[in-house]
Amino acid sequence: MCKSKRSTSAVEPGTRRNTNIMMTHHHSPRPARTRTLTSSSSNYSDEVPITESRSYVYDKEWSKSNTNASSISSRASLSSLRDTLPENPNIYHFSEISAATANFSAPRLSSSSWRCSVRGHDVVVFRRPFRRPVDLPDRLALICRSHHSSLVKLLGASLSGAALFLVYEFVPGASLADCLRNRRNPSFTDLRTWTSRMQIASDVAHGLDYVHNFAASSSDTGCSGFVHNRIKTSSIVVTEENFRAKICHFGASDLCGEAASGGGRAERVEGTRGYMAPEFQVSGVATKKTDVYAFGVVLLELLSGEEALRFEFDDDGGYRRTSVVETARAAATESGGVRKWVDKRLRDSFPVKVAERMIRVGLECVADDPNERPDMGRVSNEVSKLYLESKEWDQKMANNIELSVSFAPR
Repeated sequence: MCKSKRSTSAVEPGTRRNTNIMMTHHHSPRPARTRTLTSSSSNYSDEVPITESRSYVYDKEWSKSNTNASSISSRASLSSLRDTLPENPNIYHFSEISAATANFSAPRLSSSSWRCSVRGHDVVVFRRPFRRPVDLPDRLALICRSHHSSLVKLLGASLSGAALFLVYEFVPGASLADCLRNRRNPSFTDLRTWTSRMQIASDVAHGLDYVHNFAASSSDTGCSGFVHNRIKTSSIVVTEENFRAKICHFGASDLCGEAASGGGRAERVEGTRGYMAPEFQVSGVATKKTDVYAFGVVLLELLSGEEALRFEFDDDGGYRRTSVVETARAAATESGGVRKWVDKRLRDSFPVKVAERMIRVGLECVADDPNERPDMGRVSNEVSKLYLESKEWDQKMANNIELSVSFAPR
């Protein structure tokens, strides 16, 4: 969800910051307020009621017993607290989107996305076909209530005819595809250390686990997570600030009707070559199992540095198709094959045992039979363990280097 302006040097991934802040109050909650938003689309109801829940409390008895100065101070504190809370989902007027993108003539990040400013926020607007009717306000609110540090936040949407415009926060950084493979200099990569790649694998695994198993899970809504349907290296942002990974396009497939969610019917859609599970190539229907397959491909790309699918000239002057899944399977069956297969730009500096287990995780995810693919909950747990083992290996290597330098002859 970003545009790479320059290559950045890899840095050691920092410690994940806990963004979930728990606040405890001892006052009675204020009743929910209802507001009405008007849509400019002729195919959308003119007035859409959305319930807005207040996350702060206000004690009337306390306010009556204090001075005016204290009341003013209290209102200022409540206003400050309100400013720190997540925003409610927005249904934008199409005129807002059109004006922000200069009638869609502004510079594009891709063929169907624009970076612009909407209501004072630096955002990216994506245009997607609206394939089937959904209860847009309720679904949008459900998705926008989902928060995870490994997901790019969806702020709102605008509907115009058969096009749905999704507004996401802008995240400075570069796509994982660009970080792994520099087109101008193939021998260079921003992800030069094993631990940095394991950190990204862990971030993406936890983010997708959240999407599948925890996002807006509720017996009241009948929703038990979502299907992402866009997992690939070009849809993952490596943040400029600390080289952490964030998954883009969360909620797009559900809002556009591309994937079954909560018992709904999925539409047949096109996929991305190299990331499509065998059953998806036949049915064109996205499921959680097809997401797991795509994650496995991303994981194998991280380990090898190879593209998901590439075409090379053969000796007969034709083309030879090579997939990272095929090369990984060959490496796993060959003695010493994993060490040869892992990205050469890591300069053989990685824990081989961990790499062998990581490739097994990746290959389990890309199993031809969807029933043999693991759940993302189990995958994220395994990847987290291997990431911690990689950090321990990294620390031992650093200590060994310090000792060798200290006792080296002068």
